[in-house]
Amino acid sequence: MTNDDRLFLVTAATGKTGGSTIDLLLRRGHRVRAMVHREDERSRSLAEAGAEVVVSDFHDLDGVTRALQGVTGAYLCHPISPGLIEATTYFAQAATEAGVRSVVNMSQISARREAGSNAARQHWLCERLLDRTNLLTAHLRPTFFAEWLKLWWELRDGEGYLRLPFGEGRHAPIASADQAHVIAAVLLDPEPHDRAVYTLHGPVELNHHDIARVMSSTLGIPVHYEPISVEEFAPAMAERGMPAHRIQHLSNVAIDYQSGVFAGTNDNVEKIGHRAPLSVEQFVLENKPDFGVSGPYFVPFGT
Repeated sequence: MTNDDRLFLVTAATGKTGGSTIDLLLRRGHRVRAMVHREDERSRSLAEAGAEVVVSDFHDLDGVTRALQGVTGAYLCHPISPGLIEATTYFAQAATEAGVRSVVNMSQISARREAGSNAARQHWLCERLLDRTNLLTAHLRPTFFAEWLKLWWELRDGEGYLRLPFGEGRHAPIASADQAHVIAAVLLDPEPHDRAVYTLHGPVELNHHDIARVMSSTLGIPVHYEPISVEEFAPAMAERGMPAHRIQHLSNVAIDYQSGVFAGTNDNVEKIGHRAPLSVEQFVLENKPDFGVSGPYFVPFGT
């Protein structure tokens, strides 16, 4: 255990990056407050692990203010849903009032002024908003998560399929657990990272044909990547009940992906998080049971 009495707030506490960050901080002996939307089995599990759990919503200024009281540093992660700018404004004001020292902001690799995605442009604006505060601020811009392979995966007749509007674009999938090592490291030592913007990548850049081959070899079944058009993808997502804000985002980042916005590799995970990021093969091996069924978002044939 550490004698460090700092308190860290982690939002999106039941999500992948938030949950992994909490686990890391608690295992290292740090005090963690987990912000959740509701009390449920997941929040109870966080409390049992040693986190202080607070129920609040990003769009409740008083609730966010209470969550930030006594906090030294915070991880800010908003879902792909409307209200990001309002939520970040509430967070920045409440954090300033509470005397919070630093924030690690989960942004997107596609965040820029000219982004076609409304969410990506809003992330760029929120970066600029946080940069204007007195908080020590670091922005993380990951490429597509490795976890997305599970979401868009279809298992049919003993074969795997990825039907996505990504053309021949390339990226190096980054696992949420690897991102958590970076988040925790910056929370614990924020000064060297103030106003930094870090893109986060896995170790090897691949296109989806390459990814399918790696998955096939790892799972021992045929796996196919079948590029589809954005015009086919968007209505398929609408039929599955995906909100319009997210469809607009995913449709536009698919174009970004084809244009190379998500491409590249670097050593940020290893340099900052002191961990070698997982390869696609390692990620699939660690999550092999999840590929025994189809994911929730796959685009079926015939749509």
